[in-house]
Amino acid sequence: MIAEMKPAAPALNDDACWAAVVARRTESDGLFVTAVRTTGIYCRPSCPAKTPHRKNVAFYRTPREAVAAGYRACKRCRPDAPARPAVALVREACRRIDRADPAPSLAALAAECGVSPFHLQRTFRRITGVTPRQYAQERRTRTLRARLRDAPGVAAATYDAGFGSSRAVYEQDGARLGMTPGRYRRGGEGMRIAFTIAASPFGRMLVAATERGVSAIAFDAGDEPLEAALRREYPAAEIACDDIAMRPWVDGVLRTVAGDAPDPQLPLDVRATAFRIRVWEALRAIPRGETRSYGEIAASIGAPKAVRAVGTACATNPVPLVVPCHRAVRGDGTLGGFRYGSEMKRRLLAHERANVPERESRGAPAKRARA
Repeated sequence: MIAEMKPAAPALNDDACWAAVVARRTESDGLFVTAVRTTGIYCRPSCPAKTPHRKNVAFYRTPREAVAAGYRACKRCRPDAPARPAVALVREACRRIDRADPAPSLAALAAECGVSPFHLQRTFRRITGVTPRQYAQERRTRTLRARLRDAPGVAAATYDAGFGSSRAVYEQDGARLGMTPGRYRRGGEGMRIAFTIAASPFGRMLVAATERGVSAIAFDAGDEPLEAALRREYPAAEIACDDIAMRPWVDGVLRTVAGDAPDPQLPLDVRATAFRIRVWEALRAIPRGETRSYGEIAASIGAPKAVRAVGTACATNPVPLVVPCHRAVRGDGTLGGFRYGSEMKRRLLAHERANVPERESRGAPAKRARA
């Protein structure tokens, strides 16, 4: 009886492998290894070491084949360890950051995950849009917000959230809270917020501002719910209606809606993670009357895998219209979510397309979202 022969594995495409090595593609890890004749070492395609000369490189399908040919594993990228998808690596890094107190350094985190610091930093940012350090800072700030509401004092909340000292909180995270931790815990005590409510093409519109700039824009059918929501957010702040002082900023927002002038450079006082600020900047770069998918926005900020995070950044945008989150749509062209409902999103987009200034309407036609 003739034994059944297994089909031979397809030969590696040397040109494609070399292109992956030059680009340091993490997606190619586990598909082959790169052996360097002059050093006797084999590596992952994504190894951060200096790219060897093409003439000195050979490719093998598995580490076992490279070892059989006389090569030893690189200690930097550890190609003999099981290859893991980039997303799995980032998830593991996030879990380790979440469990650690204090957060580990990049070098320590990379060692725990079994990769180089360069590889972890690049992969983490590509997947999430932020660095491991920025992720750790945001996680710690979220914990601090929760602790400040319930802890008996700022000191207790500080240490519960993982800060080594109160000084670090005031110097590093005061800006993220939008105020000092003590003031945040006291519901904005000592903070002055002016607001006004005016008519807009989309219902009643509240515009609120601190001494630094516009901090909130909100819509509702009536004035009372708008003011009540603002006071719930900062129950101890000094909140006062000031129609006269707020009028110029309201006019600027309404001009943005009308399309009579380019987006005004309104001073803003908003606090967010570095990633969300990058998303908001990308939204402001979308021409009036056009839309971009969440995936396109993620790609434009260098984080193509962070589509869900882009959606979250849009949903938490405190200053709609000025930061036009309504211009973000789903990949299939449908509208997607919006804080004030899909009907208002549809009306906003239709209004913008009908009021694009002539100088902005020249060129390629705007992308249209399907309802």
